Amino acid sequence: MQDLLLKNVRSIVTCDAEDRVLYDTDVLVRGSQIVQIGKDLTAADVRVIDGRDKFMYPGLINTHHHFFQAFVRNLVTIDRPNMTVMEWLAEAQNTFQMVDSDVIYYASLTAMADLIKHGCTTAFDHQYLYTARTGTDPIDRQLEAAAMLGMRFHAGRGGSTRSIEEGSFVPQTMCETTDAFLSDCERLIHQYHDTSRFSMRQIAIAPTQPFSCKKETFIEAAALARREGVRLHTHLNEGEVAQMIDRCGKRTLAWAEETGFIGPDVWIAHGRETTPEEYAVLAREGTGISHCPAATFYGATEMLDIPAMQKAGILISLGTDGCSTNEGSNMLETLRLAYLMQTFRNTKRTGCPRPYDILKLGTVNGAKTLGRDDIGMIAEKMAADFFLIDIGALEYAGALHDPKNILPKLGVSGPVWMTVINGRVVFENGVLPGIDERRLAREGEAVCTKVLRRPCRVFQRLAEEM
Repeated sequence: MQDLLLKNVRSIVTCDAEDRVLYDTDVLVRGSQIVQIGKDLTAADVRVIDGRDKFMYPGLINTHHHFFQAFVRNLVTIDRPNMTVMEWLAEAQNTFQMVDSDVIYYASLTAMADLIKHGCTTAFDHQYLYTARTGTDPIDRQLEAAAMLGMRFHAGRGGSTRSIEEGSFVPQTMCETTDAFLSDCERLIHQYHDTSRFSMRQIAIAPTQPFSCKKETFIEAAALARREGVRLHTHLNEGEVAQMIDRCGKRTLAWAEETGFIGPDVWIAHGRETTPEEYAVLAREGTGISHCPAATFYGATEMLDIPAMQKAGILISLGTDGCSTNEGSNMLETLRLAYLMQTFRNTKRTGCPRPYDILKLGTVNGAKTLGRDDIGMIAEKMAADFFLIDIGALEYAGALHDPKNILPKLGVSGPVWMTVINGRVVFENGVLPGIDERRLAREGEAVCTKVLRRPCRVFQRLAEEM
């Protein structure tokens, strides 16, 4: 890996504690980190990159995704209009049961390539799908894919322990015992979890959601995570609250409190059913929310009041969510969707965040959510995770006076010019260096067709004939 010297970068939006924007500035990268930022820098044995027509930003941090869903998107056998999240999950199980280890691998490559091309340098994936065909391989295969592409990867070992017969929507064949779930969590932590500075891989314990898990699973998961020093994640307040009240007589957050699944080492996905009364609980406990705006638009569901939540002290970060509620893995698009949603929801209520505030949800706040102090901003001694856009293109003319706000407000959603992760150029001018992208795409398509599409056509034909 060659060291880098970026010269005369037209604008660097640092997202640091002072919210500095630097102009016509150089950045020197040695190994994994940024070692110097300033004017007229020189260095030997480096690759010099011309930054004169470039805006530079910290790498985006995705705090909630489901990579495997890249191969179950745009499926007419599942997608129907006007379905709730819980209805969709129930409908999707027949397709989910067919997923195998190769689907996990190629779908992960697909999602991560999409993320990298759109400025994402760190991704958390909530891998909850374990079938007879996958065995316990999914996260191992995801880590293999992340290493190939150079993605900084946080893997969430999910899983379900309550079957349809016990009141969930998950078939028995896709359920584990609590002991089996915890045993594999422990294996992954001991085999892969790296707490060193600039770590490229970490593990979180992430039971899928309260509705599809037994209470003991959450209790024991929280205990294991604290023994091992890893973080905790789950879906919560995402459409299941009414069913949880029916099942156990209390809202989901209160249920989670009883299990110990709350605290500064916990963040939840979506949180869209969180009430103002519950804001204080999350803030007091330090539990964050990964906001996934595409899923909210897709499901026409409740919208987070981000200013009110932040005023209460809740840490908010951003996620794309899985492709089944997004159709892609574009964090730049996620920035704009989050901003537009807040302009719609809050303009006449509690005030609207600035576009730059939304950018910080996807950078600084993402780092805090994952427990990282080495990513999320451009500064000396921080990880060399950043991306650049080429603002010399005609479509940007007239919009360059405000680099801090341009991404969420203008809607820069196409591929970036360059993405650097841990000091390595992983995407440049439309190319993933060292990757035979078209070969991988052909292989992935073949796997998707063999494992999912052909069986789905059989199921669809049988359903139509009934």
